[in-house]
Amino acid sequence: MLSKSEEKILKSIVVASENDPQKPEFPPDDPKFPATPTYKIKVPGFENVWLKDESYNPTGTHKDRMAWELVVTYRNFLMAKKNWLMEWWLPQMSIISSGSAAVAIQTMFKRYNLPNLKVLLDVGIDKNILNSLKKIGCEIYTTNLTKKELSPQEILLMTNNSKWIEITSSQALDPSTRFYDWLSYEILNNSPDYCFIPFGTGVLYENILNVNKQIVASLNIDPRFKWDKKKLMRCDFIGATTNNPTTKATKLFSPHLPFTHFNEQRINTYRHSWYCWPESNVYILQEHYLDEAMKIAESQWINCEPSGIAGLALLIQMKDKIPKNKKILIVNTGKTKYK
Repeated sequence: MLSKSEEKILKSIVVASENDPQKPEFPPDDPKFPATPTYKIKVPGFENVWLKDESYNPTGTHKDRMAWELVVTYRNFLMAKKNWLMEWWLPQMSIISSGSAAVAIQTMFKRYNLPNLKVLLDVGIDKNILNSLKKIGCEIYTTNLTKKELSPQEILLMTNNSKWIEITSSQALDPSTRFYDWLSYEILNNSPDYCFIPFGTGVLYENILNVNKQIVASLNIDPRFKWDKKKLMRCDFIGATTNNPTTKATKLFSPHLPFTHFNEQRINTYRHSWYCWPESNVYILQEHYLDEAMKIAESQWINCEPSGIAGLALLIQMKDKIPKNKKILIVNTGKTKYK
């Protein structure tokens, strides 16, 4: 049975639909589909480049979409408790973060009066980011994240949350099909020939390719998809990442990525199944192209950080391999608004 405060929280979390484009669920204060704009940008040497701009989200990045899905998870917990399937209080969630995800999630949790997020940060985290997270109510824990890979159990122990939920790794939350499904349809509805996507944890890239696979392979097309699925079979999905520990694209580098599930073998399977075009892959970005990408972005008033605009940097790096007249979509994952 729910308390009065829990009943109030449950009523406040409104999910208009799971996949009806006429009844979108995000952003919660003004749902629309698409939720963020896509517009044409100028890139020297190319004729048809578009930007999917996630900086328009509430805290400035695509992580707001994941944050909303976690609020919906709490809604499911409350429904279970209301139906006598769960008796305990609402659990707290733990996450490893470099800042963006924690800001998005805690901001959303605070809005709905949900339990504060427990955040495990590297000991070298920027003090301004740490203070911003404390200010919005995150419970902060620090460790040396470069030392070793941490298991979910270790993350929970380090955040004093051993009995509850670790969301950095949890596949039970369906991150690869659920966190960014609406965003994936917004991207694919642009029907690009090439799609450049920042690749950090890989969850966004995996979401996009999984949704693309569902569209290409299914006879029953999701109503959120508007265009010819045959075009998507001929799209190259290009992930931009880095192996440089001193990179400016700090959200794309981690000494350990134990929870990345989308690997070379899986991408290879997708290519051979013709769920995407042969050049689809994750590529290592050379650092100096980030500076050029940032200059182009700043000249066109694009709100971004190096990690978020890494796709544009990789396009510049690969300019001799990409046909100049093809439709190219750059995903800008945005820039976090720290308070």
